[in-house]
Amino acid sequence: MHVMPAWCRDVEALGVDAPIPLDRPLSAAGATRLGVGESLRRRLVERGLLRPVLRGVFVAAAVPDSLRLRVAALELVVPEHAVVVDRTAAWLHGVDALPRSAIHEMPVLDVFSRSGSRMRRPGVASGIRELTTRDLEQIGALTVTTPLRTACDLGRLLWRFDALAAIDGFLRIGLDHGLLLREVPRFAGHRGIRQLRTLAPLGDAGAESPPESALRLHWYDADLPPPETQVWVEDDAGVPRFRIDVGDAGVRYGAEYYGEAYHGDEVSEHDEARLDWLRDERGWQMDVFTKEDVYGRELAASDRLRAGHAAAAARRPTYIDLSR
Repeated sequence: MHVMPAWCRDVEALGVDAPIPLDRPLSAAGATRLGVGESLRRRLVERGLLRPVLRGVFVAAAVPDSLRLRVAALELVVPEHAVVVDRTAAWLHGVDALPRSAIHEMPVLDVFSRSGSRMRRPGVASGIRELTTRDLEQIGALTVTTPLRTACDLGRLLWRFDALAAIDGFLRIGLDHGLLLREVPRFAGHRGIRQLRTLAPLGDAGAESPPESALRLHWYDADLPPPETQVWVEDDAGVPRFRIDVGDAGVRYGAEYYGEAYHGDEVSEHDEARLDWLRDERGWQMDVFTKEDVYGRELAASDRLRAGHAAAAARRPTYIDLSR
């Protein structure tokens, strides 16, 4: 027998004949059509049974908050002249460019206007941006900047470590690198163009996460030879056994990003065994970097990379690979 949840019984007791959807947000107009007028909505919000998502959009209190929910709410109220841009556009395209604070704090929605007034709503970052027809595409009910335009905008406007990660992310989902490079001159005179000119050529689809991209940028900051991403190291039978995030196979120097998980006992034991094999069996000099190393205030990762690479280069001529 189906039992009505307590919150539904409470809603019913307030005189709501039609059920409030549990899987999607409702605009004020949509709620009114269900028989939940303005006065009743106010009472439901006061009782904690309904909550606003964006101004003019509500959801049943039992529905957990998420970026997906907020984007669905945006679809109900976004004006025709508004365009989803930057981090939110990247998320819609499947690229992780959200701020690191998004783990514990809901990010704002980036919605700019091509003309007219800004979309002024709590939880929405807005402004005016010059966009052409070729900069735009539709994803569901939303007008969104294309992968190419979004990559260029994030490459210009984000902190350089996050900007390269965004560029890498778009290359990873199929954006053509040559097309990106040809688009860069278009932004001459725009804010962040110097950064975009520097970072666009460094883009690499092989980076599998934003921290790996940040680590690679530290590598470039150390003035080392261009690194390889996802370097496979073979066992004695010639079978690829382990991949290294960023490395220089010529001197057998590799850098790994392990993040906070590196401190967990189970993960640490596996990773330590992997590092030992790379060092002892294959003669690689390996350095491990964490979140504090690549995103911390000191940003000293480039110094460690420079020293590690130099140490590997110094010992490389004496290493003899007996497996070959």
